[in-house]
Amino acid sequence: MNDRKQHVVKIAHELFIEKGFQATSIQDILDYSGISKGTFYNYFSSKSDLVVALFNMIYKKLEHERNELLIGQSPSNIEIFIKQITLLMEANRDNKLISLFEEVIYINDLDIKQFIREGNFKTLNWVYTRFLDIFGSEKKDFLLDSAIMFLGIIHHNVRYYDLAKDVNISMDQVVRYSVKRMIKIVEDVEESGEQLFNLELLDRWLPVRKTEENLQQKLCSIICTMKKSALNSNEQQKYNELLDFLQNELLQSKTPRKYLIESALVSLNEGKTLLGDKELQKLNELIDINFIQHVK
Repeated sequence: MNDRKQHVVKIAHELFIEKGFQATSIQDILDYSGISKGTFYNYFSSKSDLVVALFNMIYKKLEHERNELLIGQSPSNIEIFIKQITLLMEANRDNKLISLFEEVIYINDLDIKQFIREGNFKTLNWVYTRFLDIFGSEKKDFLLDSAIMFLGIIHHNVRYYDLAKDVNISMDQVVRYSVKRMIKIVEDVEESGEQLFNLELLDRWLPVRKTEENLQQKLCSIICTMKKSALNSNEQQKYNELLDFLQNELLQSKTPRKYLIESALVSLNEGKTLLGDKELQKLNELIDINFIQHVK
């Protein structure tokens, strides 16, 4: 997203928070952002298209920050998960996303509804995947149910935390309390052997889960591993910048620029002793798969 388009999205976000989505007109956005109607429709097909772009912009940034917390850390460390959830909940609150979701979900716009529905499934899949990291694959049959319950617990606890403005509680405490309850629930459902939802539902809800989601996770994982290898080296900043560029270009761009990616890979290969031959080879393989998917 270019700077000018991003500026329009940010201005619209401020207006949505101040006036509400439905009360904000396209003319309001034009007046406050200083663009023409033609430029607006060159960027967005409608106000609904703009709000989807807003959600995408916020969540791509959050996904990047969420993954950054794992760099140099064990995925099984529950403290990292607590930090990740705290990051997401604070971002939801700071960006007034819940109230915006609640307003737009009742608009008769199939694209917005489908976007939110898919976003919910992606969040569920991420929590399920993190529970696999934390609780182990031997408990996988019970972790989809656990992820669904956890999302219900955390969202309601945060909702009432926001309403109870005069209490001396931090977001970290709310998240930590919710995660502790979740640990007990996972232990209980495993002991009882009860399973409510079959894991196959995730593949039905997210048809691209096994390909797109797994590819993204593998890319993030190998990049995190390589960043960890570069820790405390003289060229840490150089390699971190190259790896950040690859991650952004591959996961956030609709049309990744192959020539720039190849140039970054050449620079990374100069540090193969530090970063690891196998890791660089795996990164190249994942990039090739990514390009094949974009061609499709």
